[in-house]
Amino acid sequence: MPSLDKILTIEEMMAAAKRKVPKQFFDYADSGAWTESTYRANQEDFQKIKLRQRVAVNMDGRSLATTMTGEQATMPVAIAPTGLTGMQSADGEIKAARAAEKFGVPFTLSTMAICSIEDVAENTSKPFWFQLYVMRDRAFIERLIDRAKAAKCSALVLTMDLQILGQRHKDLRNGMSAPPKFTPRFVFEMARKPGWALGMLGTKRHSFRNIVGHVENAGDLSKLSVWTANQFDPALSWKDVAWVKERFGGPVIVKGILDADDAKAAVAHGADAIIVSNHGGRQLDGAPSSIRVLPEIVDAVGNLTDIYLDGGIRSGQDVLKAMALGAKGTFIGRAFLWGLGAGGEAGVTRTLQIIQRELDITMALCGERDIRNVGLHNIYSIDLPPRNSPLGANG
Repeated sequence: MPSLDKILTIEEMMAAAKRKVPKQFFDYADSGAWTESTYRANQEDFQKIKLRQRVAVNMDGRSLATTMTGEQATMPVAIAPTGLTGMQSADGEIKAARAAEKFGVPFTLSTMAICSIEDVAENTSKPFWFQLYVMRDRAFIERLIDRAKAAKCSALVLTMDLQILGQRHKDLRNGMSAPPKFTPRFVFEMARKPGWALGMLGTKRHSFRNIVGHVENAGDLSKLSVWTANQFDPALSWKDVAWVKERFGGPVIVKGILDADDAKAAVAHGADAIIVSNHGGRQLDGAPSSIRVLPEIVDAVGNLTDIYLDGGIRSGQDVLKAMALGAKGTFIGRAFLWGLGAGGEAGVTRTLQIIQRELDITMALCGERDIRNVGLHNIYSIDLPPRNSPLGANG
């Protein structure tokens, strides 16, 4: 396996992770719902956006620095909340949070993390963000919000698109669970991935530590889909945004917006920012890509709130394209998970370095020196405009 500094693209990082992470957990990250058409579209639709090259411009003094929900960031990229991060590498959430902190970008911890809120807080020095799923047990959700406040989490990311779990065929076929079941198949996998196995033997964190011990009858979450079906609240409504916001007392970012009407509703009910996202193609298969609907959402509420994009980011060029179409920042999920699987904390850092360098070079070749000045004028054409986009075929 090449050293991390020889890995030049996120695709190469993905290949490196596949060699080190057991199949059920690699597939968990690299999967979408049903036919995975939306998962593929998230990435493919970025390739249909063309950039406008400019020459004979001053490229000195370039800056990628920005703010996301009022916090300074070295570039418009945040680590997305991802479940089971600690199954890509032992103590994975802690490693990713440390890498993000040192790099100067936001880190978001998932409710369904392996490491708990307290685990991450004890192993970092700066505030991080916490992602919340709303469950039937509102007393538990209140305690979870209070734990995030006690850990000094600086923003809450409220995910709205997982009231019911989408069907992901890879997980069902692999019998994915956390902690994993020691079947002959999995023992064989561990023998092939000894570094991963040794790391897991060296940590006590193997299950959902935000949940286990905090919710009645949650001692065994190996059947995640069954537990989710019983616990996640199908009656979640826009009224819950105000309730969560009042309880938390800080910025609430609403994630899972894929429609302009929903974006308007989120803002009307108090969202401090929104994340355009289809859950990485893991929920409604056949939904449009995040980048495809971004412009119509920007057109609907871009003057009212900050809009971020999640889904399909595989390069710094993708980040710039999202910014050109009106996003104020982006989130990476699979890209950082592959870095984590390939090389732990150093792998996440390398992922961020790859994206940063690509973003900086692309911005310069587009004739810009400040990422905050990137806009529609940097796009030459877009082959797949969203259905209500004001861009038309030529951007």
